Amino acid sequence: MEAFEDVDVGLDEPQGGGSRLPVNLSPDLLRSPWLIGGAGVVLGLILGLVWAYLIAPVQWVDQPIDNLRADLKEEYARLVIDSYSRNEDLGLAVQRISEIGDDASQTLANISNSPGSQDIEAINQVLTNYNIQMAGGLPEAEEGTPPQAEEPAAEEGGLSPVGTFMIACGALSIITVILAFYIFWRRQNQGPIEPSTAAMAQEFSRSVEQTDYVALGADQPLAQWMTTYLVGDDLFDDSFSIDSAIGEFMGECGVGIAETIGVGEPKRVSAFEVWLFDKNDIQTVTKVVMSAHAHNDDATRDRLAAKGEPIFAEPGKETVLETATLQMVARIVDMSYGDGALPEQSFFERMTIELAVWSKV
Repeated sequence: MEAFEDVDVGLDEPQGGGSRLPVNLSPDLLRSPWLIGGAGVVLGLILGLVWAYLIAPVQWVDQPIDNLRADLKEEYARLVIDSYSRNEDLGLAVQRISEIGDDASQTLANISNSPGSQDIEAINQVLTNYNIQMAGGLPEAEEGTPPQAEEPAAEEGGLSPVGTFMIACGALSIITVILAFYIFWRRQNQGPIEPSTAAMAQEFSRSVEQTDYVALGADQPLAQWMTTYLVGDDLFDDSFSIDSAIGEFMGECGVGIAETIGVGEPKRVSAFEVWLFDKNDIQTVTKVVMSAHAHNDDATRDRLAAKGEPIFAEPGKETVLETATLQMVARIVDMSYGDGALPEQSFFERMTIELAVWSKV
């Protein structure tokens, strides 16, 4: 078996002293209740502004005369004077002029200075009588003039569509903020999240020291891995790519579940298959690592033997798999059986296997 030196695959520093910027946002940041709440408030404000200014802009209608611009007040006063010229109802004219408010006298004075086509005498009569009314002497309305009915008070009704939409946006923003605070409170009080079984198995594999084959007098392996199964990892199936020192693909190897015992979840694994694939060979070599119960049961052992050579599982046990150009040593680093209603030593609680591969060419 040939020994290969490690290959440096470090990344070069960016040219020109630049730095690489992260392109992915942290998942914790995206789940932040403050971010969710702020986004809800901003979204509500944007929707409200779009509706109020673009979709259904506010239109002022039926406003009191004293709220109009000066030019519109003058136009209104001219209409009142024209009406007086026809019906000669001075009391009605003064009453209508008074609706202009504090600017009524100045508006009539402006019209008097620039009467245009209007009757100057009618203008002066309306102005004079309006000033008398302001001084406290109210002229009596001419006989036959019906009393002016008071304008009915504006009917009380529901909110306008714009008001309803704005209230809905505000309510949505408040609900979003409350929900964000609730999520934050739940996360603060639920305690740490338990890692998955597969994640714990990977952490266990990283904590196990690999075999130093060079110290044992052997060549440096082409590749070396540690894989761990923990009960509850029902999808356990580890595979690894075998590459040469120059990065050329040579094959694959791995460990997966070969047999289970009993029913229900989690699965109770009674045997594992260890396999080696060589791209230069016509078949995949497989060996089946069995529990004591599976190995001692003739029917189970014979059935599993169809998948590969049966291996009785024991801590520290090694088995060799060979193909045309590859050789792999699979070593059981650590193992333990599970307890329960099933037969003794029938399924594994934990299994750690080390795989080391050498090239034969």
